[in-house]
Amino acid sequence: MRTDGSTTLEPLRRGLPPTDPAAITASASLTLPARYEAVGSARHFTRTTLCQWQLESRFDDVALVVSELVTNALRHALPSDVARDPNIPSVRLQLARCATRLVCAVRDPSRESPMAGEAEDSAESGRGLFLVESFSDSWGWHPAQAPGAPGPSRTPQGKVVWAAFLLTGTDEVADHPR
Repeated sequence: MRTDGSTTLEPLRRGLPPTDPAAITASASLTLPARYEAVGSARHFTRTTLCQWQLESRFDDVALVVSELVTNALRHALPSDVARDPNIPSVRLQLARCATRLVCAVRDPSRESPMAGEAEDSAESGRGLFLVESFSDSWGWHPAQAPGAPGPSRTPQGKVVWAAFLLTGTDEVADHPR
């Protein structure tokens, strides 16, 4: 787990609802392997992180959204017939706590925009982004820039799909036990 907020949060600052970087109070990230078992690791990481931030009451909704975002990245952004550069993480989960919101973001190597599909009633999949939209307060995506490349001339290196959860007064009370 990485919790330094400076370089890892930079992609999250672009494309999100307006967030003052100074408002980010905590962050954590996890690189996930290109295996479906990684969804369980992402849920465990989310539980551990939310407990550390005293936001465990938000776990159910956040974990559902994290599961959907990671599953979508694994299913749609990592084609099995394309060789991947082992130096570039396949999928990276980032959690960021701000003064008024919690942001979950998943970075993947695909440049394709996420698209909500029309799932048939009997389909077992195809509702992921509908669930993300239903359980989060907002969501979106933006191209990810190559790490370490300077300024706006950087070439897009995949995308970041994010979901934000507003933190309520109840969350703030839970953060400061008596």
